[in-house]
Amino acid sequence: MSDMAKTLVFAAAISAFFWVQANAGHAQQSGNAPSTSVPPLRIGSGDLIEVGVYDSPDLSGRFRVDEKGDIAVPLLGAVHVEGQTAEEAGKTIERRFVDADILKPSGARVIVFIAEYASQGITVSGEVKSGGLQAALGVRMFNDVMIAAGGVTPLASSRVIVTRKSDPDHPIAVEYNPEALTPVIPRIQIFPGDAITVPRAGIVYVLGNVMRSGGYILDGRRPLSVETAMALAGGGGHAAALGRVHIVRTLEGGRKEDIAVAVDRIYKGKAPDVVLKDGDILYVPTSTGRLAAEQAISSALSIGTNVAVYRTAYQ
Repeated sequence: MSDMAKTLVFAAAISAFFWVQANAGHAQQSGNAPSTSVPPLRIGSGDLIEVGVYDSPDLSGRFRVDEKGDIAVPLLGAVHVEGQTAEEAGKTIERRFVDADILKPSGARVIVFIAEYASQGITVSGEVKSGGLQAALGVRMFNDVMIAAGGVTPLASSRVIVTRKSDPDHPIAVEYNPEALTPVIPRIQIFPGDAITVPRAGIVYVLGNVMRSGGYILDGRRPLSVETAMALAGGGGHAAALGRVHIVRTLEGGRKEDIAVAVDRIYKGKAPDVVLKDGDILYVPTSTGRLAAEQAISSALSIGTNVAVYRTAYQ
């Protein structure tokens, strides 16, 4: 292949590389996403970078950035690249080759591609199905990152914490409930080095003689009362003893407290509604049976992992 042909091929490779990088962000912004800019991704310790030297395969290769921010380049030794963009690192390596009389200025061409980000990824943790470190190439919107993490678990809080790498002392809370009747999905961009934490939500169990027993997630925006919990559970079943409902509450030290509640009087406005707390168990007995406080507590202790969990979706 002639020198002219090699130059054209190399130029085409460079053009294709930067076209892909530029359009990676546009692909993330499809639909009605707001216009956002791609932040410069800088090389950090532990990153894996790929160096391509024109017409010199022996000088090319993949190099891991060490703890000092250096890579070991053939014939050059240690080259400091930490804190630089891929383009800046390419120019640094190119200049070092020229200064060492290894490459001629007229023929020096170096491309650097960051193959793996160990320091610039996006961390997703907490109540998600596939947490961990995600790549941060291109524009990453909040919902894109959450989908890549497999979505939230049934026990996830709707208040999600985003910690910016640029301002770690001031984390922000955003509302995220894609399963609501009116989905709540924040339109914010997640940058390299940011972290998303999905806390565990509070949960209240409604058990016994109700139409839909199970656990009900506390959305964190409004309190869940006995009357609301009964409505979510479809109300009492046939022969439900609504005048003898029990709240089983766990106190400090693991002790159980039994609170008798007359749901029928709450329905009629003759008794105040009761706000439930995280971990409470609302137990509705059957009128044909006898339910002592000890039985209610025993039922609370027998809850297993097979109890259905429901997320309120009445926004």
